[in-house]
Amino acid sequence: MPLATSDAVALDRLRAVCQPLLDPAGFIPGQQADERYCTDWSRARGEPLAVLRPSNTDEVSRLLTVLHALRQPVVLQGGMTGLVGACVPQTGEVVLSLERLRGIEEIDPVSGTATVQAGVCLQTLQQAVEAQGLFFPVDIGSRGSCQIGGLIATNAGGNRVLRYGMTRQSVLGLEVVLADGTVVSRMGKALKDNAGYDLKQVFIGSEGTLGVITRAILALQPLPTSRQSALVAVQGFDAVTDLLAQCRRQLGPRLSSFEVMWRDFFDLSTGLLKKGRPGLNLAGTHVVLVEAMGLDAGQDDALFAEALGAFQADHPGCEVILAQSLADAQDLWAIREAAGEAANAVAPWAGFDVSLPIADMASWVAQVHSQLREMGLTQTQTYGHLGDGNLHLVVGLGSEATRKGAVHELVHRTVGDLGGSISGEHGIGLAKKAHLHYCRSAAEINMMKLMKTALDPHGILNRGRIFDLL
Repeated sequence: MPLATSDAVALDRLRAVCQPLLDPAGFIPGQQADERYCTDWSRARGEPLAVLRPSNTDEVSRLLTVLHALRQPVVLQGGMTGLVGACVPQTGEVVLSLERLRGIEEIDPVSGTATVQAGVCLQTLQQAVEAQGLFFPVDIGSRGSCQIGGLIATNAGGNRVLRYGMTRQSVLGLEVVLADGTVVSRMGKALKDNAGYDLKQVFIGSEGTLGVITRAILALQPLPTSRQSALVAVQGFDAVTDLLAQCRRQLGPRLSSFEVMWRDFFDLSTGLLKKGRPGLNLAGTHVVLVEAMGLDAGQDDALFAEALGAFQADHPGCEVILAQSLADAQDLWAIREAAGEAANAVAPWAGFDVSLPIADMASWVAQVHSQLREMGLTQTQTYGHLGDGNLHLVVGLGSEATRKGAVHELVHRTVGDLGGSISGEHGIGLAKKAHLHYCRSAAEINMMKLMKTALDPHGILNRGRIFDLL
C-alpha cells in the first residue's frame, strides 16, 4: 500500500522492511546521509528519505521487491558525476546506491572480456585490464569517480567514440533487476547472439528508468602500445574538417580522438586556468587535439607525423605541436579536460551537450553565439568531440541567471531545427525533459512511455526522468 505522507512514519516503515535485508552499513536515514547522496555535478540538490546500500544483486532484488509492494519511489545512484540531475533525490524518494557492488569478478584474456559489478570505478577497471595487456576503451573526464553501472545506464560517450563507439558497443552481457525485484540475467560472452530480442539494449541508455543494472560483461580490446598526440591550430572551420578528413585517410582506425576547441574555451583553459605547458601561444580560430593509438610505435609515430605534415603543407598558416613524451601528452589533454573547472569559472552557468551534422556545426555555433550576445550573454565555452558530431557549449549567466530557461530553449530548439540531438552523451534526466520533443517525435516518446509502464508499472524507478508519464 502507499506510504504515509509523514516522513517520520514513512522512514519508520522503510526501516522496518529494508533494514533486515541489509548489513548495518546498508541503511542510512536521510537526515544522516552524506552530501554525496544529495547532489551531482549539475549542482542540483535534494534530500533522500533514506539511503539503501546493497552489496550484491540478491540484496538489490529483495529491496526492490518490498519497495515495489510499498509503491516507494527510488532514485538510483552510482558515482554521481551526471550533469542532468537524473540521480538527485526528489521529494519522498529513497536512494538506492550501487557503490558497494564494486567487484571485478573476472578478466578473461582468451575471450577478451571483463565481468564486473555495477559499482566498479571506471579508472579502477582501466588499470586492472591494462595490467593484463588489455584495454577498456570508454574514457571520460570523470574516470576517477564514475561507475560502470552509470556508464551503461547513460550509454556514456567520451573521448574515444570516434574509434571505439559509445559504451553500448562495449557491452556484451547484462544483469538487471526489474522494479518488482525480478532478476533478468544474460551474462554471455559471445559476440554473436541473435536468439530473439537483444534485451540488454533496452536498459543501455535508459537512465535507470527501466531497471537496475547490477553486473555486466564488457568487451575489451588489445592494449595499444603506441600513442601519438598533437595540438593543431587552424584558421576557419573548413580547415578543421579538412584536418579530420586528412587524419581519417592517413591514420584510418588508428585515429582515436579528435577534440576541437573554439578560442573561447581554449583561451580560458590555457589563460585563466593555466592548463598546458607555460607560454603556449597558438593563433587560429580553432585548436584541435588529435590522438592516435596503435601497436607499432615506430610505424605509428612516422604515420602520425606524415599525416599532420601533409595537412600543414596544404594549410601553411596552421601550427602543430607534437607531444614528445607521455608528460607532453598529459599536458595537452589537461587543456581539454579542464571543462569542469572552466564551467565553474563562469558560474552560474548553463551547459549543453548536443549532436549536430558536422556540416551545420560552424553556422549553428555562429548563430547561437550571436543570439546569446543579443541577450547580453558573452561568456561562452565551445568545444567537442567533433569526429562524432558531439559539441559542448557552456554559457556563463552572470547576473542573468533567471534567463537560464530562455538559453535552454534557444539552444535546444535550434538543434532540433537541424535534426540534431539535445543530448549527445549526458542523457536527458530532469534537466532536459521539457525539450525532449525537439529531437524525439510524439510516437517515439509514446513508445518510451509504453516500455516504462510495462517494466515499471508503479513508476517507482527514477520517476519523472526523461519524461513524465502523466
